[in-house]
Amino acid sequence: MPTEWSGAAVDPGGGKPEPRDWQDVDVPGRPAAFAGEDRVAYRTVFDDPRDTDDALALLELRGLYANAEVWLNDELVAESDAVFDPVRVPFEPDEENELVVECWAPEDRFGGIHDTDRIPASESVPGIWWGVDVTGQPDPFVVDVELSSRRTGDGATIDAAVEVYSSEPLDDRLTLTTKPAGDRRGRGMMDRASVSAAAGERAVAEHAIEVRDPSLWWPRGMGAQHRYEVRAKLDGAVRTETTGIATVEQTDEGGLRVNGEDVPVRGVALQDASVEDAERAVEVNANLVRAHAHALSEEVYEACDEAGLLVWQDLPLTGPGVFDIARGQELAGRLARTYAHHPSLAAVGIHDEPTETFVSRVGSGMLDRLRFRWRVWRSDYDRGAAEEVADAVPDELAVFPVVGEPGTDPDAAALYPGWDYGGVADLDWVTERYDLGGVVGEFGAGSLPDGVDPTDEGFDAAGFDAGKHDAAVGSDDAEASQAYQAELVRGVAERLRTDDAPVVVANALRDAGDAGMGVYARDGTPKDAADSLTTAFEPVQAFLVGASPGECDVVVANDAPESVSGRVSWTAGDESGEVDVTVGAGERVVAETVSVPKSASSVDLTLAVGDASVDNTYRL
Repeated sequence: MPTEWSGAAVDPGGGKPEPRDWQDVDVPGRPAAFAGEDRVAYRTVFDDPRDTDDALALLELRGLYANAEVWLNDELVAESDAVFDPVRVPFEPDEENELVVECWAPEDRFGGIHDTDRIPASESVPGIWWGVDVTGQPDPFVVDVELSSRRTGDGATIDAAVEVYSSEPLDDRLTLTTKPAGDRRGRGMMDRASVSAAAGERAVAEHAIEVRDPSLWWPRGMGAQHRYEVRAKLDGAVRTETTGIATVEQTDEGGLRVNGEDVPVRGVALQDASVEDAERAVEVNANLVRAHAHALSEEVYEACDEAGLLVWQDLPLTGPGVFDIARGQELAGRLARTYAHHPSLAAVGIHDEPTETFVSRVGSGMLDRLRFRWRVWRSDYDRGAAEEVADAVPDELAVFPVVGEPGTDPDAAALYPGWDYGGVADLDWVTERYDLGGVVGEFGAGSLPDGVDPTDEGFDAAGFDAGKHDAAVGSDDAEASQAYQAELVRGVAERLRTDDAPVVVANALRDAGDAGMGVYARDGTPKDAADSLTTAFEPVQAFLVGASPGECDVVVANDAPESVSGRVSWTAGDESGEVDVTVGAGERVVAETVSVPKSASSVDLTLAVGDASVDNTYRL
């Protein structure tokens, strides 16, 4: 790929941008020097990339945010209007070649989370975010391989659409070889497909690859992550893509059923995802990541495929306001096709947080509950447009048309007790009054990482509501801030799990700015809430419901795919006990009702299953 790039802020005009002054930048990337700019041009010069056996070349650009025009040797060769849609341009290179890419900010409602103040301006710079490659190619050659899979009565089918380019008229057959990914010695299955193209045309050959007795891809904790590699070969040109075979259904309660098995979802929301976030999601015992109103890169999807993390992929649409339904439908279809080869793709969200009911925090007293109901009553949202866009999502994916606050009739609730209103104890009456006990797409609280002072001049407040934080925590002390977040995140997560909510998603995994809703800081350093979420998200765990002096139920939750039998032990002050328990797959069981003495300062629970055990401690 080209290594030396320059960039410049430009004005809208028309034609190839030619600013007077360029400055050195890194590509791919988001040059902080252009934070706040609406249009930025990027320029590089590269030599002919061909080897002796190559006749042509291929330019690939990934992650063009949010709109772009691509100029190659003074010719407009491509345009882009979606960051998730890669640009591929076959061309015959000169000895020296100039590439200019002009990127500009969203011009409609589909800029997503990067078009809000929840992401720092330095991370929303129009640009080439994910990658650039220029490679020599034979003539003809394979431009792209699109894959999607489906179960059939006899096994499964992988549908392949192979795009080829030829500078001369083409009438040929390409070879498709399919084998388990990572199987270097296996010969695999071989298929052939005809392909025809006029000179200079990009043609697509489609073929259905039959897979007998397929090895399925499973979410982590449910089975292995089997995948298949499909190799498309045309004469001397080869291109390979990987896919997996998994079916997804949406249950009547809004949950996910994968390969015919219900999957209790423990999820985390990603605000500006990196590959390392997949590892962090695994660390906190999540089995799903929600791409919160932004698209994930291929590298992040690949990491989720490998880790067995389901992906709930939002459209880049968030906040109040009307939007173009036809544009939304077109984007939803393209997004599903772009990521169809990833077995981790399980669900699509359409309109995120369409109201701003709780701009300021509401307390938990009697009058505060009246204020809460008044605000919800005043919120006005017509979900019809979101439902029309949702109709464009393929049937093989779950879909959540609306992710919103009480009063929006959401398909997935945004619930923030302890942050937007009241405390954890208010969760019950909110969910019961507004029938929000099913899918929860967001919950959590903000906090300050260690060493961060919100009064510093350079503090980046993107994604951090200082007013709600001060009202809830009452201090700018990082220790107190993180302690509050940790206890709230744990309390809500435990309550939702013991109430058997089919989908529970914490917001968020990692801060976007210098502080925020993440259980990890912006640089990936864990906050206190990372440990509390890890404990609350243990797949098999014992919980003390309503931890306080007096009688409390011990509930054991089992998210494993098989029944478990074990022993729960508890200690509260001078009192202790133990009880045997058996919990079916995906079930919750009250193991025992314990009496917590007033003198107890904590309650310790231990759940032992075979040689393994998990602990859960409650400070009173």
